[in-house]
Amino acid sequence: MVSVANINDVLEGHVALEIECVDRLYLNAYIPNLQVGGQAVRFLREHLGYEIPSPALLGKIGNRFRQEVTAFAAERVIPILRLKKPDRSRWDDRKLDHVRPYLERAEREGRFGVVAIVACQEYQWVLSARDRAGYGKPASFEYFKEDRRVGIYYFYILDPQFGPGFIRLCTYAPWPGRVWLNGHEWVKRQALREGIAFTPLHNGFASTSHPQGLQGLCDALGPDDLQAFFDRWIAVIPTPLTAADRDAGYWWQLSIRQVEVSRTLVFDDPRRARSFFEALVQDNIGIGRPEDVSIVFARRVTKRTREPFRTRILTAGSDVRIEFHYKHARVKQYLKDGRALRIETVINNPRELGVARRLHNLPELVAKGRQVNQRLLMIEQAGQSCAIGSALFERIHLPYNQEGQRTGALRFGDIRAMALAGALCYVLHALTGFTNKSLRELVAEHLGRDYSQRQMSYDLRRLRLHGLIQRLPRSNTYHLTSEGIRVAVFYTKLQNRLLRPLLDASNPPTRLEIRRALTTLEHAVAEYVQNARLAPAP
Repeated sequence: MVSVANINDVLEGHVALEIECVDRLYLNAYIPNLQVGGQAVRFLREHLGYEIPSPALLGKIGNRFRQEVTAFAAERVIPILRLKKPDRSRWDDRKLDHVRPYLERAEREGRFGVVAIVACQEYQWVLSARDRAGYGKPASFEYFKEDRRVGIYYFYILDPQFGPGFIRLCTYAPWPGRVWLNGHEWVKRQALREGIAFTPLHNGFASTSHPQGLQGLCDALGPDDLQAFFDRWIAVIPTPLTAADRDAGYWWQLSIRQVEVSRTLVFDDPRRARSFFEALVQDNIGIGRPEDVSIVFARRVTKRTREPFRTRILTAGSDVRIEFHYKHARVKQYLKDGRALRIETVINNPRELGVARRLHNLPELVAKGRQVNQRLLMIEQAGQSCAIGSALFERIHLPYNQEGQRTGALRFGDIRAMALAGALCYVLHALTGFTNKSLRELVAEHLGRDYSQRQMSYDLRRLRLHGLIQRLPRSNTYHLTSEGIRVAVFYTKLQNRLLRPLLDASNPPTRLEIRRALTTLEHAVAEYVQNARLAPAP
């Protein structure tokens, strides 16, 4: 077994292929001018010409839609799979399990189009109405949104450009929809069209004859391709809206619901993958965390924390993966088919990364996802080769005094400096950086005493002037530099994994032979001191 325990050794000479690509895409389809109650009234009165905007009129549209779906399926001999009430945690897997045989059969036959329709009920925010008029008075309907369990149709499609995908439409107004696609599948089909040979990996690529050309195709996937898929198939499947509605401006627009941005590093020898990843998992346990591995991102998780900010190391059988969570985003790191390292940033709310949801913002969001993947790899490289040179060690051990700016040193062994290093290891993977407040709580936890905002401001200034952190433009948020990562991890590892175990090595649970050897060494040193007449006076 070839054992590679350092990520830098692997990256320098054992990566056969490295590819960055958008993986799964989940889009919202919504009608912009049918999102609030007043717009529903205008739709019924001004567009459809009804004097009384009764909810029964919307019900008629839904009934017509259901009838058209049934006729559409019968005409094209498309199965309608009616599923029972699902377990929410496994709903997507169950649908795909039911539909996969139909997709695979269509793929074998080279038959493109709608291959199956899933009819089910799910919770969805839809328009409801109530009559505000009293008994015996003319009806006056008021529309509002509520979360209800309503009818949903999933149109599963085999597309010549994207392969498997689906368009989901609701039977209740305002008829929200969703679109699911896979970027890797799109790239595979484009590569075949361009004549670029490749060996497939499960949802990825294992090898290729033209890495630059394949990466160029991954970079080419954009909003226009996604919009083209939707336009192509929304014109084929039945919809609640008609051509007249579209001409009047009532039609769907796409926005980003979820994007997975992946980075795949395929090793030249699959045997290296397991030993490398196990070393990576071991290296992430305990660094900077006083009690457990549940916290990585920019704030503590307490009983009052509503959203997850944590790291999890998960084991399923013999497969291990690391997950870093920040609010609704997460970064997954795992072995792909036992031979490739896959890093995936899953963004469920683009606004948390400062990006709007509209589809044309997809390139900006993908770029930020790639930055997260790259930063994680950079952190792990610096963390596993964290030994700092004498020049950097001496620089941070001396007070900073240049260009009229002065600040104190960051000496190894100083209680406050060590608490800072441990706290910085918490926020290594923070997607959006860290602030005075978020870091202050972590430093106070390491110190075990009160730690004021003024003290934190002084320490942030020390870190910044020594070049260990940098302030993001026009914000009070900071990121660790590459030197800062090495110093934080080096200080923490040196103290927690080397000095403390060595200083306590004469006591259990240290192995007996080591304790005996240390006792012998202690007696020998004491004898040398006595013979040199250096022992303290009695």
